[in-house]
Amino acid sequence: QVQVVESGGGLVQPGGSLRLSCAASGIIFSINAMAWYRQAPGKERELVAFISSGGRTNYADSVKGRFTISRDNAKNTVYLQMNSLKPEDTAVYYCNAPLPNYSYWGQGTQVTVSS
Repeated sequence: QVQVVESGGGLVQPGGSLRLSCAASGIIFSINAMAWYRQAPGKERELVAFISSGGRTNYADSVKGRFTISRDNAKNTVYLQMNSLKPEDTAVYYCNAPLPNYSYWGQGTQVTVSS
């Protein structure tokens, strides 16, 4: 049974930092790409960051230079380090495991950037 579980969200002031974690089980983590998405109220879900099995990364233009995606294959975990947070980063952040036959999602973790 595949499980994808996010953690690390919360309330942070503008300019602050948060690190999200996503633990995946039931898959061969090391050979799979992973991704982070977010969905703000009234908006569509959007891709934030992607990391391939080999560590190649891609980012949405809105987070380039501020967010960093990384992975620890020994822990079956992918991270999203978010720095210089802005109010417009407020959203529910979802971890995604895009396997060839099915795309698995976590339950989401709320990130709120507000003073």
